[in-house]
Amino acid sequence: VVLRLACTGIDNIAEAITLLELNNWDLVAAINGVIPQENGILQSEASQASMYGPPSQSEAADAAAGGAVPPASSSSSSSSPPSSSTSAFCPINPTSRHIVERQPRMLNFRVEYRQRSVELVLEEGSTVGEIKQILETELGVPASKMQLKGWKSGDVSDSTLLRSLHLPKNNSLYVLTPDIAATASTSKNSGLQESLNQNFMLIISHREAQRDYNLNFPGSRTIQEVKRNISDLTNIPVRHQQWEGWPASASDDSMTLAASGISHPCHSLSVCRRSAPANAQEPTEECADVHMISDSEGDDFEDASEFGVDDSEMFGMGTSSCRKSPMMPENSENEADALLHFTAEFSSRYGETHPMFFIGSLEAASQEAFYGKARDRKLLAIYLHNDDSVLSNVFCSQMMCADSIVSYLSQNFITWAWDVTKETNKARLLTMCTRHFGSAVTQTIRTYKTDQFPLLLIVMGKRTSNEVLNVIQGNTTVDELMMRLMGAMEIFTAQQQEDIKDEDEREAREMVKREQDEAYRLSLEADRKKREAQEREEAEQVRLEQMRKEQEEEKEAIRLSLEQALPPEPAEESGEQISKLRIRTPSGEFLERRFLGSCKLQVLFDFVASKGYPFEEFKLLTTFPRRNITQLDPGSTLLEAKLFPQETLFLEAKE
Repeated sequence: VVLRLACTGIDNIAEAITLLELNNWDLVAAINGVIPQENGILQSEASQASMYGPPSQSEAADAAAGGAVPPASSSSSSSSPPSSSTSAFCPINPTSRHIVERQPRMLNFRVEYRQRSVELVLEEGSTVGEIKQILETELGVPASKMQLKGWKSGDVSDSTLLRSLHLPKNNSLYVLTPDIAATASTSKNSGLQESLNQNFMLIISHREAQRDYNLNFPGSRTIQEVKRNISDLTNIPVRHQQWEGWPASASDDSMTLAASGISHPCHSLSVCRRSAPANAQEPTEECADVHMISDSEGDDFEDASEFGVDDSEMFGMGTSSCRKSPMMPENSENEADALLHFTAEFSSRYGETHPMFFIGSLEAASQEAFYGKARDRKLLAIYLHNDDSVLSNVFCSQMMCADSIVSYLSQNFITWAWDVTKETNKARLLTMCTRHFGSAVTQTIRTYKTDQFPLLLIVMGKRTSNEVLNVIQGNTTVDELMMRLMGAMEIFTAQQQEDIKDEDEREAREMVKREQDEAYRLSLEADRKKREAQEREEAEQVRLEQMRKEQEEEKEAIRLSLEQALPPEPAEESGEQISKLRIRTPSGEFLERRFLGSCKLQVLFDFVASKGYPFEEFKLLTTFPRRNITQLDPGSTLLEAKLFPQETLFLEAKE
């Protein structure tokens, strides 16, 4: 409070706390880091005395009357009682002769690059780009390929003023050049460069709780960041932590783990709360650790609650991002991994009772909520978290973890979450929202300030686009939140009923169409089978006709050959024994021919076959007595068969 109201003019309490932490809670160093930018440099009494000489009589009188104490010589100041803790930090009169003209504040930098170390001294009015220009000359590395790491506030741009970073006097940085391969001479000793890309397992024992923590950190993480993470786990503020196990080379908290000299891949450490001095009063709450007002000055300042902020919020208890590990890692390549980290961190902070967050991209969550069956669709609840908002802790613990809210969200919503504390994550979210919901939603999110977060966006899927039904801010109650969720559900239910009706009608039309298509397909199949049967029948007829023709041709050929092979018909006056045979055909016609009595029966059979009645199909019978001539030996003569001198025969088809 002294830092914020009495001296520096800083209105943001969180910024004041951050300045103190950056200076390891050295109040004088923090104030000197701010005052030179505005009012000038506060001189010590000894330097003032040497500059202006001993006090005048009027000044001595003023001092005796209890006025402001003027600068005194070393002898007088040593005998004077010390002033109160805040007398040195009271608002300073610009016209006072005790304030000299502002001198440029100089900052010391130790920059490490591979096996080289460069010492720099620059004014705090310089930019980060100027440091790179100097390093380009010293290291021979192009500034465009140089990544300057180790800033306590994260990555900064080349145009950033050093003054705006509120840096301490001594700083440690390191240079990364991922686009420049190490040469053969440097690759042998490039342990630091490689260590920056390695992960270190810190096995940290909390002696008081008798508990061990196995934590993975990249080599680029600083010792200060490790201590802050342990502060979140153990509730031991960084300034009260007492460590054992750090190597002697880890002398600066701004040093990276890679440069600290710890063992890889594992290193064991222990931490406990530093014992308070015997004459110190034990604070009753953690917020008392940062209380800077002495008892004698308590009446000069109003209670923090009159500023609209309670004690825990004023000192970042539970909501300040500097006291917690981030909800979501920065620049995570995979959205599913980022959501897994978010869910684990949410459970760690607020317990296991919370909405079931969808693990996956925003596009996948939209597909799950909007593009299934109409009866299975749900609303999409997008929870946007911001650790820099004082409302986040209350909203998460009291609203998002309330049993009624958790149950209602689980039954009716697909809940997707994102952390916008980091600007890179916020920019990534806005890009996703623009792609899926349009620029209007993105612009709406941009309009909300940090202290209005967290936000809960209720999104409903429509036929042509997605619509944001409601944006619920963090300053709400459980009842109001439930009412707004139920109101969104009423709108969604009405739309869902219309969608179900349309879907049922569409499915009925599609069913009729499918039945018609099936009937048409069956009809085509029947026609095809009928056509194929007809084609087979026609082909069979053609084949049979062809066979018949071939058989007839074969029979005709046989008949002609038999006819040509018959012996000539003998004349009646030949003087030999002549047998005259008369044969009746099945059609009633008669065949007459003369044969020699000595002819074989086979000649008779060949004659009948030459007339179209083959031996295999017809039998030759006598009239009376009835005899089957075809059953006789074809080699016997007509005389032997008693077919002499004449005989009438008839042909009959074999059965």
